[in-house]
Amino acid sequence: MDNKEAFEKKHEAKIEEMKAEIDRLKAKAKQSEADSQIKYEEKINELEALKDKAEDKLEGLKKSSEDAWSDISTGLESATQSLATAIKAASQDFKK
Repeated sequence: MDNKEAFEKKHEAKIEEMKAEIDRLKAKAKQSEADSQIKYEEKINELEALKDKAEDKLEGLKKSSEDAWSDISTGLESATQSLATAIKAASQDFKK
């Protein structure tokens, strides 16, 4: 397995884990009171947008050449880190 493929698989797995976390937060939002539910849905929409951005970066990486993938990998790394940070913050908000 080359570096590009390993990097791709690693971030694909991260994104899948974060999708599952978003789904868990969606379920929790549905169980909350009406006032809280609106706030949670806004957070979830933000998370979905960040997830979509990370998935777009992953697709760009998959389509990139061996020579170009290292440039694209920086954007993917940043996108998945932003998503992870946002999920962590949202999870803390949902505990309140």
